[in-house]
Amino acid sequence: MAFKPLHDRVLVRRVEGDEKTKGGLIIPDTAKEKPAEGEIVAVGEGARKDSGELIAPSVKAGDRVLFGKWSGTEVTIDGKELLIMKESDILGIIA
Repeated sequence: MAFKPLHDRVLVRRVEGDEKTKGGLIIPDTAKEKPAEGEIVAVGEGARKDSGELIAPSVKAGDRVLFGKWSGTEVTIDGKELLIMKESDILGIIA
């Protein structure tokens, strides 16, 4: 992929959730919520302090993360729907 986010932004691909409930009911597409879990595709170089010093990002490509429901901006790159968001929108890394 020929896209690199700038500064403290990250590029995330949503990870699709289950299509069934624990009880076995199938959830139709119209009732599904967009997942708040994704995989980091690309990471910017990091934010800068007022002094100009670089703050390295805490995430790296390949990390699985949780993010807020309304976080990020949806974009289409190479025919794939992805999200661009600030690193601060990420709630945590899934181990």
